[in-house]
Amino acid sequence: MSVVFYGIAALTVAGGLAAVLLKNTVHCALAVAVAFAGLALLFLSLDAQFVGFAQILVYVGAVAILIVFAILLTRGAEPVTGGVFSKSWLVGLVIAAGVFAVLGWAVLQSAHALPLVTAAPAVTVQDIGVALVGRYVLPLEIVALLLTAATIGAVIVALHEKERTR
Repeated sequence: MSVVFYGIAALTVAGGLAAVLLKNTVHCALAVAVAFAGLALLFLSLDAQFVGFAQILVYVGAVAILIVFAILLTRGAEPVTGGVFSKSWLVGLVIAAGVFAVLGWAVLQSAHALPLVTAAPAVTVQDIGVALVGRYVLPLEIVALLLTAATIGAVIVALHEKERTR
């Protein structure tokens, strides 16, 4: 394990913990984006380029930004009172530690079941890209339209809520 791996892992865990422990929802959404970016960097450092770039495009580039826009468009303008951390930060920390322990146990238990020699993948990244813009272009466009409609719906709901409060 290199120093770079530990740095990226620390960034990812810090982003996940910040998403669980912070009180402000915008800060939580941005922390989730940092955790997604850390996961993408981990995939890229493990030579899984397609999964890493898909993580960046789908989660960091689309889902996290959609979450931030949805929060900013639908929440009120009330200021946050109290501290930075939520009141149940200890419960969130215990749950996160429990999930981490279970996942760590599962990884350690499955290490001996892995084959020593792995076969080369039969499908390349280029094959996946050709399939996405060829055979699966319709589902890809439907998902794009669905995300666009959700964003427009959030804007309309936010505008109607602001008009009612005036």
